[in-house]
Amino acid sequence: MNAEKKPSYRPKLPPWIRVKVSCGSGRDEVSQILGQLKLNTVCSSARCPNLNECWHKRTATFMILGDQCTRNCKFCAVSHGNVLPPPDSDEPARVAEAAARMNLKYVVVTSVTRDDLPDGGAGQFAAVIKALRTVLPEAGVEVLTPDFNEDIVALKTVLDAKPTVFNHNIETVERLSTSIRSKANYRRSLQVLQNANRLCEGKIPVKSGLMVGLGETDDEVVQAILDLRKAGVSILTIGQYLPPSEKHWPLARYVEPEQFDKWGALAREAGFSFVASAPLVRSSYNAGELINAKS
Repeated sequence: MNAEKKPSYRPKLPPWIRVKVSCGSGRDEVSQILGQLKLNTVCSSARCPNLNECWHKRTATFMILGDQCTRNCKFCAVSHGNVLPPPDSDEPARVAEAAARMNLKYVVVTSVTRDDLPDGGAGQFAAVIKALRTVLPEAGVEVLTPDFNEDIVALKTVLDAKPTVFNHNIETVERLSTSIRSKANYRRSLQVLQNANRLCEGKIPVKSGLMVGLGETDDEVVQAILDLRKAGVSILTIGQYLPPSEKHWPLARYVEPEQFDKWGALAREAGFSFVASAPLVRSSYNAGELINAKS
């Protein structure tokens, strides 16, 4: 029997990267709820390696505003499109119902980027937050938003709905940003994060995340960490990039756990309140545990 051919875009996983395959009814129950309520998740759309583990624990990251993105970043598996439907007015209620049925204590909501909408989808984020607050008043609500093209009014719309945490990912280091991120910009993302911290007067924690293994140097990661802290970010995630397919940005390296630990220690020394730095860390992975844990 021939050995299974390894994907050319993803060399054999090192021993420190082992995706958990959880058994039990949780995954099927989450899948059923999402299907019944016609909801998308970034877990499946972005082919997250932690999907089985998270769904088994009856949690998921809701992805609003459709399943197609007006941008086409080279690291991301979410579909790309230019002609997209308007926001679904029933979606906020369905997200809240799903969260209630899953008995979530902490809800993470993200979206595709919708450059076609005047507010970039900010109003839908606010509507979802309000619906969740009505149905699950004690639950934490974290939002992971696009950059809204640095529109202050759109950003304020989201923050005025008072999420528990505001998240916008910078994704990669400055040198690689324009090559990897479609229409996005490293400095713009830093400005969005700084604006968010200023608009909420520091009352809402601001979070961001980095992927590594795309061709950056260790020193560039350090600089990104310091840039994020200077922008007012207090929660940081760093994880290993894993190409979704051979059409995506190529993998440059697998970063060893010891290096993740060094970056985590440096981030804490720089003043971040909460840090998750490890190969399988993703922006919304165990988000509730992170915000409630001591760094």
